[in-house]
Amino acid sequence: MKLQTKRLAIRPFSEDDAGMILELVNDGEWLRFIGDKNVHSLDDARRYLREGPIAMVARLGHGLCCVDRASDGASIGMCGLLKRDSLDDVDLGFAFLPAARGQGYAREAAAACLAHGLGALGLRRIVAITDIDNHASARVIERAGLRFERQLPTGADGKALRLFAIEAGGAIPATVKA
Repeated sequence: MKLQTKRLAIRPFSEDDAGMILELVNDGEWLRFIGDKNVHSLDDARRYLREGPIAMVARLGHGLCCVDRASDGASIGMCGLLKRDSLDDVDLGFAFLPAARGQGYAREAAAACLAHGLGALGLRRIVAITDIDNHASARVIERAGLRFERQLPTGADGKALRLFAIEAGGAIPATVKA
């Protein structure tokens, strides 16, 4: 899966992305809202990529991908469609480095991934989950066209999660066109 938007290139991860992953998964916001993935070295980051995003893309044809800024090629985060065992539907996931937040990159990447999922992949429904206290991610999800559906009992840490969803109604909604 390779996607291009006006400002971003979204591509499959490689182990060469370990440095960015190490920084991203140890960021305070990641640890607060997603949790510690026990990635504390470049070797851990390569393992995380190999066993997570790289393996999922190889198995399903979609998954979390690296997001690069088109203007300079800098890797600024991740976004993609993944399949979690805990959810019935394909899930939109994203996370960005602190310096890339607040600039619309997450919404732009999310819209591109949603358009790809509802269009090229033919998915009928895509969901997104977020920690009940993660208001910034909820705003990105809603701006990308998903609507709050329900609260889920608890996440891995015992905190409530919010579930958002979008369904393909024949045409791809304008809000998900990147």
